[in-house]
Amino acid sequence: MKKEIKAYHSVLELIGNTPLIKLNKVTEDLEGNFYAKVEGFNPGHSAKDRIALYIIEEAEKRGILKPGDTIIETTSGNTGFSLAMVSVIKGYECVLAVSSKSSPDKIDMLKSMGAKVYVCPANVSADDDRSYYSVAKRLHEETKGSVYINQYFNELNIEAHYKTTGPEIWEQTNGLVTHVVACTGTGGTLSGIAKYLKEKNPNIRILGVDAYGSVIKKYHETKEFDINEIYPYRIEGLGKNLIPTTTEFDLIDKFVKVTDEESAHMTRNIAKSEGLFVGYTSGAVIQAVKQYAEEGEFEKDSNVIAIFPDHGSRYMSKVFNDEWMNSQGFFDSSTIEVQTIEYVK
Repeated sequence: MKKEIKAYHSVLELIGNTPLIKLNKVTEDLEGNFYAKVEGFNPGHSAKDRIALYIIEEAEKRGILKPGDTIIETTSGNTGFSLAMVSVIKGYECVLAVSSKSSPDKIDMLKSMGAKVYVCPANVSADDDRSYYSVAKRLHEETKGSVYINQYFNELNIEAHYKTTGPEIWEQTNGLVTHVVACTGTGGTLSGIAKYLKEKNPNIRILGVDAYGSVIKKYHETKEFDINEIYPYRIEGLGKNLIPTTTEFDLIDKFVKVTDEESAHMTRNIAKSEGLFVGYTSGAVIQAVKQYAEEGEFEKDSNVIAIFPDHGSRYMSKVFNDEWMNSQGFFDSSTIEVQTIEYVK
């Protein structure tokens, strides 16, 4: 019998089927059972690998995307990296409009994958000519043979998670999941998961996480877009200053808002207590889990799935950097975490 080498044809075959890992310490004082769906195990280190591959392959099937074309997108970093990774393998050019709020680590990673990057000011309105939304649209109009992914308004964003992340959670929990907690930026992850799981069991609670400075929570509760809710905040990939059509608000039961500071400390706490090196929005998710627990959302038999969207390596110059934390006013006498480094001579 001929022996064969067991290898994947490319990193694209590693997308999805991320592990569910029990949380033991960071939630030990809460009622219920808590598990993290760790999307940093994707080859591009985030949940955005799923939508990048799915949307590109759907565009190929429909004849929208052809050899030699250019992929253009608006991104806070993770979607851009995933698109650049897929583009490298499939042979497309990749051009990205990125928010200046994105960490330098993320921007450097985009360039390392061969993407052309335009860094746009974060604290401008969505319809400002300088916003990363407007810049991406302009680049698409100016670039012949380009496809604009448009993740905030592309229904395939939801469909990708409906067909992958939702079924994975259902199978990994043997249908015992009672709650899912996730941050929303585009809303595609939470909406796709919600759509699939509520078809299986309409009693599953879908709990969103929003940021102070974002319009999402109030819009969910009132269907009112309140410009007065908008102000600068630090967490990347969470919340919005517009209403994405990829957020299925009717499928989401509730939102809470979390602060930049508490989320940053929680991100560092996850690493130190669970050994999971995850990103800023993962800290936001666990901070939200604690707030939901205080509101009496969980019971002893609750099986709560927290979505950890990306890897901590994207935030070395931010939440895992003591100087950045101090510059943001996140260190004081009660939260000081700075570790001393000793150099042996």
